Amino acid sequence: MCSSDLTNLDKTVEFESGKLPYADQGKPESILDVAMNFGIHIEHACGGSCACTTCHVRMKTGVETNLSPMEDDELDRVEQAADYGLNSRLACQAVVTGDVVVEIPSWNRNYVSEGGGSMNLGDAIPVGKK
Repeated sequence: MCSSDLTNLDKTVEFESGKLPYADQGKPESILDVAMNFGIHIEHACGGSCACTTCHVRMKTGVETNLSPMEDDELDRVEQAADYGLNSRLACQAVVTGDVVVEIPSWNRNYVSEGGGSMNLGDAIPVGKK
């Protein structure tokens, strides 16, 4: 049984390796895939293909023992992430193999796509001309 604890969301999810349906978001059983399977939204502008840094997360525990090793593509990309640190990973590439604690940076969250509804911007976005 694997466990992913998302500290700043106060959520913990558990799953049995190999039993999680693949949500086609990043690598199978990646942090992103696990989160999406449990209805937890993590931004991923590139669809989980390791082509951006919007799914950047910080690992609190389990980075050395309970995640897949970082491959060159992820290393090249994650180093470009805002607020990059030694425990930074891309949620779409880091495959969970045991218990981990993950922090989704607050600046990397999207109120609207997390189900917060739409924002009324009034005249800030003009209607296109026909």
